Amino acid sequence: MRWLIACVALLSATPAGAASYMVGTWFGHGQPEDKDSMYIDRMLADGRWRGEYRTCIKGKARDQVQTGHWSLEGDILSLQVDTVNGLPMPRTDAYRMLAHSAKTQKYISLSWNYPYTPERVADDFQMPSCELV
Repeated sequence: MRWLIACVALLSATPAGAASYMVGTWFGHGQPEDKDSMYIDRMLADGRWRGEYRTCIKGKARDQVQTGHWSLEGDILSLQVDTVNGLPMPRTDAYRMLAHSAKTQKYISLSWNYPYTPERVADDFQMPSCELV
């Protein structure tokens, strides 16, 4: 009986999005009007999120890391940014999910109307070198 109570308590502490297809690591290319950029979104089951961004300029990497929380309500994905490169810079970015499968997603930024199409990758996936772009 105690085991059952512990399981119920653990499940109730998990965010609603935990069972979502969003949980995992996603890699994509491009930012609005910049095809020399790429990103990795690491969506954790507990609602935390880490975004890693790389822009390649003349073969040199410019990296940025954002951390925060994510949620999915209906077809709206919200990324609550808490920090950028370790500094507090709170904001919320919203996206409309257009399509998803076990291997790929398509969503559009509600602010910029720019589509993103990331693919699922292994959780230990690392950002590619700018030389590969």
